[in-house]
Amino acid sequence: MTFTELLGLIVINGVAWLFFHISLSLLCFFMPLRFFTRDVLRIYKWEQHGELWQQLFHVKQWKKHLIDGSSIVKKSYNKRHLHGTTAHDLVVFAAETKRAELTHWLLLLPTPLFFIWNPAWAAWVNVAYALLVNVPFIMTQRYNRGRLERISHRDEKKHLLIKKML
Repeated sequence: MTFTELLGLIVINGVAWLFFHISLSLLCFFMPLRFFTRDVLRIYKWEQHGELWQQLFHVKQWKKHLIDGSSIVKKSYNKRHLHGTTAHDLVVFAAETKRAELTHWLLLLPTPLFFIWNPAWAAWVNVAYALLVNVPFIMTQRYNRGRLERISHRDEKKHLLIKKML
């Protein structure tokens, strides 16, 4: 493969990824928040309220280095910190983590397309890119949402206990 051919592949793949990143991110950005308040992308029991991600991958130590979508699209929800501790705030934050997670799952879907125009080695480089760029974000969203759900459940139990006492 010549340098010109390699450069052409880099440009084509870069433009393809840019197209997929922008279009799929916009698709999720414009989906109504109520879609994400449903039981989609739920946290499973085996994830231990997100603690599994911390135990296996030490998410807490590196998640602060990931780029938040709100730094790119200013009108998007900033997930770097909680915007409050009311039940509504927690539901909105959890829904926004689902939006981010879905975006990154969808960004993995086009990966097989890169086998169409790339030699096998270059297609596998794109698979590695897709995994390295998206999986850390997916793990982070699942970790954060698991912790949010644990807080919400704890608050629900506290409110039920107070109701019983009254």
